[in-house]
Amino acid sequence: MSENESPSPSAVQASREVRAVISRLRRRILKASEVEDLTLGQASVLARLSDQGGVTASELAATEGVRHQSMTATVTALASMGLVERHPDPDDGRRLLITVTAEGVRRVAEGRQARTEWLTGRLQDRCTEEERRTVIAAMAVLERLNHD
Repeated sequence: MSENESPSPSAVQASREVRAVISRLRRRILKASEVEDLTLGQASVLARLSDQGGVTASELAATEGVRHQSMTATVTALASMGLVERHPDPDDGRRLLITVTAEGVRRVAEGRQARTEWLTGRLQDRCTEEERRTVIAAMAVLERLNHD
């Protein structure tokens, strides 16, 4: 969109609706795998660690958009539950790298499976075949927004 060009009413409406629906759907999907002993922040950090591997608390804090002190508390809680471990960085002994334990990996996999099953069940039970194809097509359109 150029500087002088105003967005079309349909672009404004689509923007509002996409953000609202994705926000609500994200909360519903996360709730489907809610584990009573993990906060949403802890679950997010655990999932990120399972994808990234050994990272520092500072790196996690930056990625998650929280203060270092908050991330340290989150990691400490996860470590006390046996879901993550801290190890000295082989390249810099002053730093600690945080990794997921086997139990942490299992918990992440269970959560992902529960979320997949919940959304699959909703799509199966509440949508027609044609509507599911429309969702697939809409996801391709939305994915294009991720690319510059």
